[in-house]
This record gives sequence, C-alpha cells and structure tokens, in this order.
Amino acid sequence: MNTSSSPAPSGTLTQGHKKVIFASSLGTVFEWYDFYLYGSLAAIIAKQFFSGVNETTGFIFALLAFAAGFAVRPFGALVFGRIGDMIGRKYTFLVTIVIMGISTFLVGVLPSYASIGIAAPIILIVLRLLQGLALGGEYGGAATYVAEHAPNGKRGLYTSFIQTTATVGLLLSLIIILGVRTAIGTEAFEDWGWRIPFLVSIILLGVSVWIRMQLSESPLFQQMKAEGKQSKAPLTESFLSKNGGIVLLALLGATAGQAVVWYAGQFYAMYFLGQSLKVDATTTWLMIGAALIIGTPFFVFFGWLSDKIGRKKIVMAGCLIAALTYFPLFKALTHYANPAIEEASTSAPAVIHADPDSCNFQFDPVGKKKFISSCDIAATALAKAGVPYTVQDLPAGSVAKVSIGSTEVTSYEGAGLSAGDAKSQGDTFTGALKAALAQAGYPEKADPARINKPMVILILTILVIYVTMVYGPIAAWLVELFPTRIRYTSMSLPYHIGNGWFGGFLPTISFALVAATGNIYYGLWYPIVIALMTFVIGSLFLRETKDVDITK
Repeated sequence: MNTSSSPAPSGTLTQGHKKVIFASSLGTVFEWYDFYLYGSLAAIIAKQFFSGVNETTGFIFALLAFAAGFAVRPFGALVFGRIGDMIGRKYTFLVTIVIMGISTFLVGVLPSYASIGIAAPIILIVLRLLQGLALGGEYGGAATYVAEHAPNGKRGLYTSFIQTTATVGLLLSLIIILGVRTAIGTEAFEDWGWRIPFLVSIILLGVSVWIRMQLSESPLFQQMKAEGKQSKAPLTESFLSKNGGIVLLALLGATAGQAVVWYAGQFYAMYFLGQSLKVDATTTWLMIGAALIIGTPFFVFFGWLSDKIGRKKIVMAGCLIAALTYFPLFKALTHYANPAIEEASTSAPAVIHADPDSCNFQFDPVGKKKFISSCDIAATALAKAGVPYTVQDLPAGSVAKVSIGSTEVTSYEGAGLSAGDAKSQGDTFTGALKAALAQAGYPEKADPARINKPMVILILTILVIYVTMVYGPIAAWLVELFPTRIRYTSMSLPYHIGNGWFGGFLPTISFALVAATGNIYYGLWYPIVIALMTFVIGSLFLRETKDVDITK
C-alpha cells in the first residue's frame, strides 16, 4: 500500500509524510553509494583498467572516467526532468534506480585491462556514463518530491535530509570498502576484493526498488495534473523563456560554487591525503569517515537555519569562507598528516633544472605519447614519489638535473635508447634520486606515528562543514526559484551542470594542475576561483526565496 501524501492542513508533516521523506532519502543514499564507489576506489581502478599508460596519466585518466559520469548528468537531468514534469516524480525514481544499480553491478564483473585490453576502460566509461544519466534524473526528483511534501517555513529543514544522502552514500561506500579490505587483506582486496562492494549493489538495488514502490505521487503534482496544468513542453518553458535567465543565474551564482566546495571538501581532500601526502588508504578512509560522521548533522542544521535567515546568505558565506581558507587548511593537512614532506621541502627543496622546451604537460588520454625527455623523466619520478618541486630554466639542449638541497642528480634522455639501456639508466637515476631524497628526509610513505589524527580529522571536519553550508540549503533554494509545472526540469539542469561539470571535473583538473607545476597546492586555485565567481554573481543577481509559497 502506498503511503499517503495529501497535504497536512495544519502546515506540518504527518507521520505518513515523514515516512515518505525517509523512504525517498534512503533510496537516494543507495544511489549515491553506487555512484561514489568508483571515486573511493579510483587509485585501485587506475591500476586495474588503465595500466596501459604511465602511472601519473593512469590516475588522471581514472579520474577522467570518474568525471565522465558527471559529464552526462545534465543530459540525464534533461531526459528524466522532462519525464518527471510530464508523467510524475515516482515513476522517474524507479527508472533511475534500476539503471544505476545494474550499471554498478556490471563494474564489479568487468574484466580488467590485463584480460581484455582497451575494451576494459571503454566499457567502464560506458557504465560510468549510464550511472551519470541515472543520477542526473535522480537528485532533482528527490529534492522536488520532498519539497512538495514540506510545509512553508520548514522546506529548508526537510530538504536538508535529502542533502545528507550524498555524504551518507559516500560514508556507506567507505564503510563497506574498509570492511571488505579488513576481512580479506590489502593484497587480496587490490587484486579482486575491490569488486565486492560493487557486487553488493545488486542487493541495495532490490531494497531501493522495494522502497520506491511504496511511494505515492507528490501531492502538488497530483493536484496540478488533476487541474490539467502540467507542462506539455517543460524543456521549452524551462530554457527558452524568461525562466532560462534564472536557470543560468542559478548555475553560475549558486550550484557551480556549491559544487566545487563539495568536491574539494570531500573527494579532493581524500585524494590529497592519499596521492600527495602518501597516507595509506585505510587511515585516509578512516579519517575522512570520522569527519563525515561529525559533519553530517550540519546539513540539517544549515537547512533549518536557512528557514530562519535565508538560503542565500548561508550558501554565499560558505563559498567565500572556503575560498579564503583553502590554502592554509590544506597546508595544515600537510603539517599534521605528513610533516616530513613539509620539513624536507623547507630544508632541502627539490628543483628540476631543465630546458623549459623539454618539459611537457604529462597527460596522454590515449596512451600513445612517450614522455622520455630528461625533464619529463625527472618530473615523473618526483611526482611518483610525492615530492613537490619547482622548475628552473637551463639553456636549450641541456640535460635536466634534479637538485635536492645541495645534492644534484643528473637525469637522462630516453630518446634513441634500447630497452636494456633505458632500464639501466633508469635504474641508475632512480636509485640516485631515491638516495638523495632519503638523505634529505623525504618519506616514501607518511609515517603513521607522526600523523596527528585528531588535528587531521579536525581540519577535514572543517572542510565538511563548508560542504554542509553550501549544500544543506541548496535544494530548498533551487526548488523555490522555479514553478511547479517545470520545477523538476528547471532545477535539475543547473544543479547537474554545476555538480557534474564544475564539481565532477575538479579532481581531474586539480591533479592535472599539480602534475603540471609540481606544486601540490596549485590545484586549489580551481575551486577557489569558481567559489569566488559564485559568491559575486549569487550575491548580486539571485534573490532570496525562503518566504516563497510554492503551492501557489
């Protein structure tokens, strides 16, 4: 029997409505779990499916496959938003969850690059695209569905529960990954056990479909349909009318900044700890998980607060504070998570002395280009070791040298060398560089005894609280900007372009910037610039909506 969803005359939610919101949120948690498994396992997936390219390119390419799911989210928003505005919210939910669950399960059974070659990453990207399409139709429906059940004056509070689902889904993925990894051991997990969390999704799919079947249609949509007022062309009404200007402002003045703060505070922080600071995966996940547990209630707090003081003030404040504090916070992460990097880079900075024309941006998405100049070889070795470096120019044609403090190691040109000679010179260079780095105090891995876990968790929690500031009120703000007849479509597109494109590509762009410059903090410029853009545009051009009555 479907749960009743008729409006509560008193302006409050009935027990039945609360069950509807809980069921909707729980189903959305499972969908986010499916989507973010890939992000949590990106480093392992890079080895499994992108082993045909060099290590730096492989990881960036794995992040690009992660971002591919985000790239198509706006198209999912268009397709499923139109269906949701024309046919209904409930049935759209069922379609999106089935596509998501099956795609996630298939990742778990997909053969690796070693087994089927280039077909493996191609199929993986196709499955990521299907996941992105499904999620593109999911969020707008869930936020709209909950908002259309909530009474005026409490919309920020009740939609904030939907806002927790992305973080709870990420947390659930980390818990299951840690459980499996602990049960079977790290070696087995990286070999085959990483597939288990993906396979578990088939169980969650069954639970999610059952949950979605219990839901009844939104009361506002039912009323609109009964009166014959639903849109017959939601795409045209949403984007080819004066409403299109509001959609553009919602993108640039709200969701773009919200997205980069979300992904910088959760995923980029996770990758920064693991890739740049060389903290082991289990410790990274535990500390991120602790910060998520501490920070998640703030989604509800800021949603509640937005009912009192407004959505816009909180989102704008979150963007501005994040932009102003990212550099000191991430430098503090280095200080407390791997102080040896900070100490060594201060006492014995790494510098590549090279002909600037021989230093390339080391990203090759098709795996055909060889980075064999002496500068590229040196840069690859330092990046792989997690050592920040700068580059100083030498005359054209010079062979690159790496100085570690007062110690100097000469690189070599890989062009024209036989496989044996390349291996011999490579071993000689790598050995000398490792010895110089070790002598200067650069660690191969973060020393567990020197990780100040309470301080790292505190910093990560601050980053998560920034996430809750921008994300907690955003659903209510977007819902209130658009009329019921085109709400699903209108709010979905700016949300998914913001989160899918501006946010989803953040890890890829930021780590590419780090790889290009050798500065482990350089990637922060991307979220900072986008957050500041949103602060300016949102502050000047978007209206406050907390007192809007969406039932009229």
